[in-house]
Amino acid sequence: MKDTHYRAHIALFFVNVLYGAGHLIAKGVMPAFLSPSVFIFLRVSGAVVFFWTISLLLRKTKIQKNDIPRFIVCGIFGVAMNQLFFFHGLNLSSSINSGIIMSMNPIMVAILSFFLLKEKPTLLRTCGILIGATGAVLLTLQGSTQAGESVLGDVFLFINAICYAFYLVLVKPLMSKYAPITVITWVFTFGLFFVCIFPSTIPDLIETNFLNFPMGIYLKILYIVVGVTFLTYLLTIYGLKYLSPTISSSYIYFQPVLVVVFAFLFSYLHWSADYTDTITLQKMTFMFLIFTGVYLTSISSKKTA
Repeated sequence: MKDTHYRAHIALFFVNVLYGAGHLIAKGVMPAFLSPSVFIFLRVSGAVVFFWTISLLLRKTKIQKNDIPRFIVCGIFGVAMNQLFFFHGLNLSSSINSGIIMSMNPIMVAILSFFLLKEKPTLLRTCGILIGATGAVLLTLQGSTQAGESVLGDVFLFINAICYAFYLVLVKPLMSKYAPITVITWVFTFGLFFVCIFPSTIPDLIETNFLNFPMGIYLKILYIVVGVTFLTYLLTIYGLKYLSPTISSSYIYFQPVLVVVFAFLFSYLHWSADYTDTITLQKMTFMFLIFTGVYLTSISSKKTA
């Protein structure tokens, strides 16, 4: 069981590595080549194909009728609303601001877990959440040097964080009844329906000229679909099977650190626009706070994992 928990922690860290790079890569695709709604449609529909292929190869995906409403709600909050608000927010605001807003997610998860799952907050866990959140906010505020930010974009990102928090809490009971691949397959299937009926999705899709895309844009879209959608949700649902929603969400504190790391790397390799700033001792201190917060949250939740 201990090895399983270690693998779950590794999976959640790798999720945020993929997300950290995804913030910068997705920003380079919108809105010049894809609208946020079309980007989400490609992400979700592509992931649905992958999930159903694996699900049908491994096992049957039957679910009980009384669980369908929860699957539908998870699809709404965890896929449709979460991704639509995130990409529309990222399109209007900056990748740095997205890190600031998303750092609030573990606090929301802890509060929702207390009310919905009766998960008691411990003093150590509370301290870990506060320390990690402080480090994440201070780091991203320090690195926020980009223009083009908007209040509406930040509001969308905040709604996205709330939706994802609801998803992490609501999907947890399903993990005790079904295999991870079954859960994520049906969650994405229901989520795709709501993405398709979003007013701007189909009109924007029809107007998109995919033939004029450079090869680099195709590769970025492929990374978002496979890496930041298919793999991240699959690994997250695996982590949730063995760890609590609070622990799972606490790994989001790594994202601001990873965004900074990838900003330097991609700038050096000329893979994205230059979002970098000088690395200072102050920023390194903020990163240390983030790692400390994740560690305290993790060790305080072993009994509820």
